[in-house]
Amino acid sequence: MDTAAVAHPLGGRRAWAVWGSALLVYMLAVFHRSSLGVAGVLAAERFDITSAQLATFTMVQLLVYAAMQVPVGAMLDRYGSRALLTTGLVMMTAAQAGFAFAHSFGAGVLARIFVGMGDAMVFVSVLRLVALWFPPGRSAIVTQATGWAGQLGAILAAGPLAAALGSYGWRNSFLVSAAVGVVVAVVLLAVVRDTPYLDAQRTTMRMRAVARALRSAWRSPGTQLGLWCHFTAQFSVTVFAMIWGFPYLTVGLGMSRGAASALLMVMVLTGILSSLFVGSLVTRFPYSRSSLVLAIVLAIVGMWTLVLAWPGHPPMALVVMLGVTMSVGGPGSMVGFDLARTFNPPERIGSATGIVNVGGFTASLCTVVLIGMVIDHLSPGGPSTWSNDSFRVAWCVQYPVWLLGIVQILRLRQRARAEIDADPDMAHLRRRISRRRPVA
Repeated sequence: MDTAAVAHPLGGRRAWAVWGSALLVYMLAVFHRSSLGVAGVLAAERFDITSAQLATFTMVQLLVYAAMQVPVGAMLDRYGSRALLTTGLVMMTAAQAGFAFAHSFGAGVLARIFVGMGDAMVFVSVLRLVALWFPPGRSAIVTQATGWAGQLGAILAAGPLAAALGSYGWRNSFLVSAAVGVVVAVVLLAVVRDTPYLDAQRTTMRMRAVARALRSAWRSPGTQLGLWCHFTAQFSVTVFAMIWGFPYLTVGLGMSRGAASALLMVMVLTGILSSLFVGSLVTRFPYSRSSLVLAIVLAIVGMWTLVLAWPGHPPMALVVMLGVTMSVGGPGSMVGFDLARTFNPPERIGSATGIVNVGGFTASLCTVVLIGMVIDHLSPGGPSTWSNDSFRVAWCVQYPVWLLGIVQILRLRQRARAEIDADPDMAHLRRRISRRRPVA
């Protein structure tokens, strides 16, 4: 039990208020992150660019996001969640406003770079608030809730933004989305505080300790296992939602924009509902977390194989099943953060979370680029020449990424299990599963 002096009780009303206010920032970040997913075809026409150049928008956004995770984790341990959430929100708001007025490819890329920079500061900051404001027994559930609640931003991108782009145009739609950031900033500054603890040393580190914390977090097999769980489970649905899913559904499979938006919203809702189930399993069976991730990944691989192997256009029911199955990968990737929390003390949670968060977005970055290159090679004429066959080949680049991730999970969970078995402080976790051999 945590006996440190607190100004507010862990898991109390103030904790939920802090979490809810920070969650608004994360929802907006997911909205900005997903906005290009429904605007991809329009962006290709607006900027008169190829498939590879369209992928560059998302590539630079993901590249910046992934590259910043470790330094953001270090800054988070030093400066706290409130400062980073505020900085990230300002960056995203300015970037979306710039994207509204962008007419050249270079200006659009610059805007997406700053969206990625701001986005990189948000999720890990919210998770650190969860770790500090809630007791350990609730952290896994609240972490999962953070993931699914944040996806409401993706619903707003798939539905209202897609409709607004058609009705009000590019500039007005993105300007309104930027203006929302100003309102959210007021709530953030009024409500969010970094910690409930009275002892400031509990939640801050001196700069000379940052490098040591990063090294210690990385050396933990639980952190590395969390990274590869995030890497393997998250990237397929991220790539689908952020850029290539909407063009695949509308251009490749011939679905209407409304039907494609509806499927994306179904995917988000599935992620929300499945996160509750995944979170409960993580809480009840903490030693089986990597087994749960592997089961989710294998289900996603199986559904993609059915869709890609189907002669001609796959039936709508199968496409919907694919979207539903992929969506569970989002909650599945959140298991990686729970592993980081388990294997690291509070003073380096930010560093460990940042390391884990590199995984999925690195995999997404590689996949986005490869898909764009394949489509450009097979359909060099741009969106008017894209076809189901070119998308079918392009989606196959996911298989080596999955294979790498599965191999790493199988390797690292043995090391994680050995550390847990050797640590008497983790004996209570082993007792969660009875009459079964535990698996980290």
